[in-house]
Amino acid sequence: MENMLHLAPSQALPMDRSIFLREQLPPAISAVDSLPVIDMSRSRDEVRRGILDAGVEFGFFMVVNHGIPEEVMRDMAEVCEEFFQLSAADKAYMYSEDRHKPNRMFSGATYETGGEKYWRDCLRLACPFPVGDGTRDWPHTPQRLRGVIEHFTTLTRGVGMELLQLLSEAMGIRPDYFEGDISSSDVVLNINHYPPCPNPEKTLGLPPHCDRNLITLLLPGSVYGLDVAYKGEWIKVEPMPGALVVNFGQQLEVVTNGLLKSIEHRVVTSSTLARTAVATFIMPTPDCLIGPAKEFVAEDRPPCYRTVRFRDFMRIYNVVKLGSSVNLTTDLKNVQKEI
Repeated sequence: MENMLHLAPSQALPMDRSIFLREQLPPAISAVDSLPVIDMSRSRDEVRRGILDAGVEFGFFMVVNHGIPEEVMRDMAEVCEEFFQLSAADKAYMYSEDRHKPNRMFSGATYETGGEKYWRDCLRLACPFPVGDGTRDWPHTPQRLRGVIEHFTTLTRGVGMELLQLLSEAMGIRPDYFEGDISSSDVVLNINHYPPCPNPEKTLGLPPHCDRNLITLLLPGSVYGLDVAYKGEWIKVEPMPGALVVNFGQQLEVVTNGLLKSIEHRVVTSSTLARTAVATFIMPTPDCLIGPAKEFVAEDRPPCYRTVRFRDFMRIYNVVKLGSSVNLTTDLKNVQKEI
């Protein structure tokens, strides 16, 4: 528990966790090219074309009018804040350094980073579908936490599956293409808490990385912190009330043989404001074989990626090294050469 940043007195925060040179942390530019916003209340044809266009151009977009009530999103944000405000004694049982434990609280980065640490505390939870006994190892305080998170996760997964169906239609493949093993593992939630940082110019909340799953939906909170790589720059993603941020994971890149891209993103810190964000990951089952689909392979478009089991992909792609330029640290094709 001594590693948890949010439990340390402000005057004792360990700035030696990760110190980087200024050239290693190029600042983000103001979002001249802002992320596309998909209004899901518009016509089905307009929405699916918007998702595909945003996926090809950015790999990221925002969705509004997605059907998750504002009250549900607000309750989720509040109960996550309440958890991190609990005393150390009230949540010590959730702390673990065991990366294989599905439900735990920890500090640092998800990936192996060669010893570099990052300015983040995280509560990670696995949510089975249908929801059942799999939540018994979740925190038991605050009292309303389990009910709120179950409800939010169910609705958010529903939005994610709807987006995948619309994307399938836009690409001309069968609408249920992404149902089954490729999306039916436990939904993983990373409830990320980024305390104020004494020197935000010298550290990061999360390193530049791509998500390894199928698709991610982020409840970003009201404080800016997310940067997305775009055309060799980092662009700021300013929170939008009521919106979810959506990005494609590397399994979508593999399945579409590179038509869609999983794009690097990072989290920056603030010297004055704490930030809590909830990432919902829709995951393949561990034994799911994933490779370029025949619909995206042709004589002039040979497979760019190998077909591997998801568990093996997760094992191989588990290292992130901080670089001074973007789109170099997570080249999926080069990573797969190691398999």
